[in-house]
Amino acid sequence: MTTAHAAIPTLLRAAAAPWNVDGWQQREWLLCDHRGGYAAGTALDLPTRRYHGWLVAALPPAGQRHLLLAGADERVQTAAGEQSLLAAHWRGDAQPTIAACALAFAHRPLPRWEFRGDGFHLQRQLAMTDSSGVVLVRWQNHGSRLLRLHVRPLLACRAADALTFANDALRPTTDARGASWGWQPYAALPPLWLSVDGGAGFRSAPCWYRGFQFGLDQARGYDHTEDRWSPGVLELDLQPGAAAVAAFAVGEPWPQPTAAFTRAAAAAAAQLAAAPSRGRPLWRLALGAGDFLFADALGRPSVLAGFPWFSEWGRDVFVALPGLTLARGRGDHCAAVLRAALPFLRDGLLPNVYGSTPATSHYDSADAALWFALAVQRWASAGAGPAAQREFLPALAGIAESYLAGSALGLSVDAAGSLAAGSADLNATWMDARTAAGPVTPRQGLAVELNALWFSLLAQLAEVTGQRRWQQLRDRAGAAFVQRFWLADRRCLADRWHDGRADATVRPNMVIAAALPHSPLVRAQRAGVVAVAEAELLTPRGLRTLSPKDPAYRGRYRGGPEQRDAAYHQGTVWPWLAGAYVESALRAAERSELPAVRARLRAWLDGFRSELDHVGLDHVSEVFDGDLPQAPGGTFAQAWNTGELLRAEALVQEPGP
Repeated sequence: MTTAHAAIPTLLRAAAAPWNVDGWQQREWLLCDHRGGYAAGTALDLPTRRYHGWLVAALPPAGQRHLLLAGADERVQTAAGEQSLLAAHWRGDAQPTIAACALAFAHRPLPRWEFRGDGFHLQRQLAMTDSSGVVLVRWQNHGSRLLRLHVRPLLACRAADALTFANDALRPTTDARGASWGWQPYAALPPLWLSVDGGAGFRSAPCWYRGFQFGLDQARGYDHTEDRWSPGVLELDLQPGAAAVAAFAVGEPWPQPTAAFTRAAAAAAAQLAAAPSRGRPLWRLALGAGDFLFADALGRPSVLAGFPWFSEWGRDVFVALPGLTLARGRGDHCAAVLRAALPFLRDGLLPNVYGSTPATSHYDSADAALWFALAVQRWASAGAGPAAQREFLPALAGIAESYLAGSALGLSVDAAGSLAAGSADLNATWMDARTAAGPVTPRQGLAVELNALWFSLLAQLAEVTGQRRWQQLRDRAGAAFVQRFWLADRRCLADRWHDGRADATVRPNMVIAAALPHSPLVRAQRAGVVAVAEAELLTPRGLRTLSPKDPAYRGRYRGGPEQRDAAYHQGTVWPWLAGAYVESALRAAERSELPAVRARLRAWLDGFRSELDHVGLDHVSEVFDGDLPQAPGGTFAQAWNTGELLRAEALVQEPGP
């Protein structure tokens, strides 16, 4: 066993242990096909979200995700009778129903469950191919007797964020093609085919399983029960040591499931074996980074913002991209994603939410294009070289020209050279949560991080072109930035400038401004920002979005959608801000202070290791409470958290910021 293999924990649950022992139901695993689809669930095999299932496929033409195969009711025939391995929380029950047998689980190299019961030992593994809409399931008899296994596939056949219920509109027919069986319950969705290698039979016996309850959806204030349909029973007889592999595939039967599983298992084992398990506390985060890299139906490479519900979001793409690629030595992939974004530039904007084409994308982010420009700069600094930025010069200049001319989303540059965005009813920055009352965190006017990114773009253009016009625009914007945002009495930056006044609310956006390599701030000013952030915003899980000293601060992210949105940027902690914090702290330090600062930052980053086994395995949750003990919330895997934590780890390893 390699060092990397040994560092992946295996969870063990005795047959008599409580269903919620050691937080099994909280730990979530993830498999990706790198085409927009995935499989996900919990270590306990208990679905707690509507998004949990064995096959969530990104269907053409728009790539909308659909949960097709939710799981299976596996039944082992024992001397004492049939034993179901299905874990479910049924509607109305006080607690879930869990298989009575002992269970072991590990998520690497592939998700693997081992069930030990009355005279049987069954292992199940899941894998995905790099083709869209295929999941492979392997069952192996690790016992000493013949194992008779009956498997009922449980189909949802619905949008990933929806729910389904028993109905008479469903087509119950099973279509057979040799050792493949297919179902198309609804004409609007493609068929799902089951193909099996090894001796197997399928018996048509349609029925509904009614009343699955999803605990996390309930806690988040959403509808949380659904029904699932089973078309029949897959019957397998496994001799000791024997295995059978099933492929569930969208559209057409999948040929040679066993060969496909062997390839997928070898690739997963090689990835784990190559992981740098020594010297990098967050090496498992690097292992999970590849989950976010994908290509759409046309082969365009990009980044998925998070799992299980986020798709391709422009701001998230370009914040996350450098850490997901450059910090892992994948500069070519970074450049490919940057190039692939160019056709989506419209009037100086990149989409906030991508569609399959620019025409179907949503252009409601004022800063996605500015983060794109910074990603280009980081790519060049990572080894591509300053001359490489010339490839992107037309795009960078086009963004700046559009902002100067005035664009959508209230974007305009005033006479002093500052960038305005948004309106009373439109939050165009990343703090964009809304409730029924409107924007929770109004930031119209001059937002500090937008103006810092604007200055960075102008400095980038001045550096690449050497043109006096860009130099003058840079200098003017820099002078206005310091004049308007620097709060000399508090030694930090205002969060925005609006109606001729500085908004002195303490938020982490000033840390983004203090972190940028091209900044109008001197070292002492950066140091002041870092000091205030450390005093009021810093936590073990990232930076708070608002100081606890502020009357509007909310320290808990919980409740229904309105309650959570009201706290989203009002104190809730975001781990992705770790990148800006680490970079700003390094840039603020005197040369003599750097060794001690690096050691302190490394220790802080090391604290994230425990999260890699807490909720999302090899991932860090989207957000955390601002108050201790900082419960996690939101998605269980978020691209910019992974990217910026990896970038921060790389920064503290380097000789300079």
